Amino acid sequence: MSFWHIIFKLRLRIFSWVVYGMPAGQVLHSFCFCFYATKNWNILTSFLQMDCTFFDYLPTSHMGSSLFLLLFLIFSVICSPVSAAHSVKWTYGINYGRIADNLPSPESVVTLLRANKINHIRIYDADNGVLQAFRGSGIEIIVGLPNGYVKDISIGEDRAMNWVKENVQAFLPGTRIRGIAVGNEILGGADMELWEALLPAAKNVYSALYRLGLQDTVEVSSPHSEAVFANSYPPSACIFRPDILPFMTPLLQFFSTIGSPFYINAYPFLAYKNDPQHIDINYALFKDNSGIYDAKTKLHYDNMFEAQVDAAYAALEKAGFNKMEVIVSETGWASRGDPDEAGATVKNARTYNRNLRKRLAKKKGTPFRPKMAVRAYVFALFNENSKPGPTSERNFGLFKPDGSTAYDIGFTGLVPSAATSSLRSFKDIAAQGWLRSSYSLVFGACAVGLLQSLGL
Repeated sequence: MSFWHIIFKLRLRIFSWVVYGMPAGQVLHSFCFCFYATKNWNILTSFLQMDCTFFDYLPTSHMGSSLFLLLFLIFSVICSPVSAAHSVKWTYGINYGRIADNLPSPESVVTLLRANKINHIRIYDADNGVLQAFRGSGIEIIVGLPNGYVKDISIGEDRAMNWVKENVQAFLPGTRIRGIAVGNEILGGADMELWEALLPAAKNVYSALYRLGLQDTVEVSSPHSEAVFANSYPPSACIFRPDILPFMTPLLQFFSTIGSPFYINAYPFLAYKNDPQHIDINYALFKDNSGIYDAKTKLHYDNMFEAQVDAAYAALEKAGFNKMEVIVSETGWASRGDPDEAGATVKNARTYNRNLRKRLAKKKGTPFRPKMAVRAYVFALFNENSKPGPTSERNFGLFKPDGSTAYDIGFTGLVPSAATSSLRSFKDIAAQGWLRSSYSLVFGACAVGLLQSLGL
């Protein structure tokens, strides 16, 4: 919550206590609900008239202070530097991978996410049980069309239509599906047939959404790995690989036409792991360091994450898509690895993810795109014990399989307790989180409604 939000609530609390002698929550709830429902000044006028009515029952000595506090409250809302767009645009999401045999139920995951106010997730399939569990949660989801389906979907639009009807339309609007990721890290991979099938598959999925009237609700995209780039240092030198460009260019043209962003999986951890002798660990972890200087753009970078994002922007610009937004579809740091996996420690994972969360919370851009707030999905929600590959692949989770935090970056997890109370349940956490945030949610709705009415 921003400084101005806090000041607003404090002023309201003082005001309601002096004027009405009742809890601020009651005044706030009534005022916000009515104002947000009408979205015009009528409710504010009624609120002012109600205050004047109360003057008749207040001692004369209280009248001046009451009116002053009311006007002070209104002035605070009008003059506070908070825009509706800024207050509602998200920057922090998380990837909910499930390649494990010991994870909590999807229903418990919903509760955990809501308790920690995580409202944007990506999943790597369109599991119907997961989508059903998220119904009514308010959490926005990007579902995945797995690589194994891409060739089949590329063959005909009817196959895409069946998939979209079964895995997307059937769950709307209760489950807030906001995107379909067609494949994952296809370009740059070993299967050239998938390279060729990616664009037709994306077009068929979008066509199905269009025919169902869902094209403005559900976005179509495809995440890429850093393997699509030929060079990314310094950021301004980044270009797409020559062998990938014939496939990437038409794909970007299509995504540009339908208004989709460019999704990139950006991992400072992997860059550091592959070259620890030449990369400063502090640069990778958002810690104090000398950073790098890009002579071409004359920009300074003090962390690798922003450099990787701007490298993607540079490659897009060279390909002719300088207006396309870059969103980080995956980023994270392993808390454990094999002996040859440099930097894979709990301390580094905690540092990276804590600093990343702080950085995203600022809702600011990068040196190359300062007005474009960076958005990212952290990898991953849980450690996944069935993932193949090196040890690090199974240890990217912010939470352990039992729901407790893997390390502390400010989130709430399950807390072991005595046998009499068993484990602190997900429902307990959710209830407390909801009670703490309910008035904040109402306040947010009021603030957005008021500023929209003012045209701010």
